[in-house]
Amino acid sequence: MLGDTGHVLFDAHGCGEDKRKELDAAIHSGELSFRDASEQMWGSLNVPFEDGFEVMKARLEMDPDFEEFHKFCIKRQIPFNVISAGLKPVLRRVLDEFIGEQARHIDIVANDADISEDGSEWKVVWKDDTALGHDKAASIQEARAQASEVEDDQPPLIIFIGDGVSDLPAARECDVLFARRGLRLEEYCIENKISYIPFDTFKDIEHEVARITKDDRKAKKETGIPKFYNPRYVLLKDHESNFCRANFWRRISSQKSVPSLKSFASVPVLKDVPNFRKPASPLMAHSSTLSRVSSYT
Repeated sequence: MLGDTGHVLFDAHGCGEDKRKELDAAIHSGELSFRDASEQMWGSLNVPFEDGFEVMKARLEMDPDFEEFHKFCIKRQIPFNVISAGLKPVLRRVLDEFIGEQARHIDIVANDADISEDGSEWKVVWKDDTALGHDKAASIQEARAQASEVEDDQPPLIIFIGDGVSDLPAARECDVLFARRGLRLEEYCIENKISYIPFDTFKDIEHEVARITKDDRKAKKETGIPKFYNPRYVLLKDHESNFCRANFWRRISSQKSVPSLKSFASVPVLKDVPNFRKPASPLMAHSSTLSRVSSYT
């Protein structure tokens, strides 16, 4: 979405824009954790869910080209999931409204909520006990371990699309990272020399994902070794996981592997995709195709 579901609610029916910006600044400075500040924001709401949704419907806008990109994923059987620091019931309702039947193809991994009928109390049920409330890096690790355990020990390729503060931990866990141009996640990647692909719209992402898939398949056909191979997680079979979504990311092909991509310059912007992460050693090469896509809200 263009705009933040929480921000729309906080500004209209909660602490107000000024207080919300003050709390955002406290997160950025480290004065408050993301979780503590967010609890204040969500706790300030006094609006019934349906009334709050009407405000979001009027003020939010779908990202340009998102619907077409999601159709691209569905057509190629690439599972697309939302990993969010927001509230699952809010996100589900927004997706259902903006993309209709298509939304049933999207799983949401997010915090839950207890919302009183009159809207006088919004209580976040945090996904975990971390300072973020939902550690997206942990969700990626758990999903990867689960996929490795049930899919012949072959870890998935995970693409993450993000923009904000809650996306920072995930930046180091995904295999291919897209960061929205000009926002906090891109700043973090530049500051910490983390390779990423900048984007403005989902049309940019669709183009790159199609190219990754095409190049990977071509390399496999010509050499028997996928272009985007990274053995970083081949030992995750022994990692015990309580992640219960066995269908979180589904297999789309019996030929797959994890990519290895690396930036070409000191500022790690990927203008070409190969070698995002340099393999630690040539442990094994799996046959390859793009098998997982993970996204943000």
